Amino acid sequence: MKKIVFVSLILMFSLTAAFAQKSEIFEKDGTAIRGYDVVAFHTNARATKGSEKFIYHWKDTNWLFTNQENLDMFKKEPEKYAPQYGGYCAYGTADGHKAPTETDTWTVKDKKLYFNYNKKVQQIWNKDQVGYIEKADKNWVEIKDKP
Repeated sequence: MKKIVFVSLILMFSLTAAFAQKSEIFEKDGTAIRGYDVVAFHTNARATKGSEKFIYHWKDTNWLFTNQENLDMFKKEPEKYAPQYGGYCAYGTADGHKAPTETDTWTVKDKKLYFNYNKKVQQIWNKDQVGYIEKADKNWVEIKDKP
């Protein structure tokens, strides 16, 4: 019985560690923003999958782009194109925690890119973006380096 409890605890801690986001940047499978081109959200106003042909390593994460031009734009001004709160959920950050995001929940507001956990959360966030951004900006300083 003790062996089963011990193995269960090890599994639980392993799974928790595997799912904990240690990075300041939301990443999945080693790439930021699920492999989408963050410049394209700004320039084309749409979610566009990046390519491993155009990859850049920034803030301990790989960023993918659709073409050399977008890669060069990002390299020149990464803070301009990178999502706010590292691509974690803007609403979650306003609430004081990191939450993963879905790419189809993106918003560009005042030339800044934001994501949300899902469409339902995005609807809530859309009701008071300015207020949530204000709260998230304050909270991000405290939570950005936490798992």
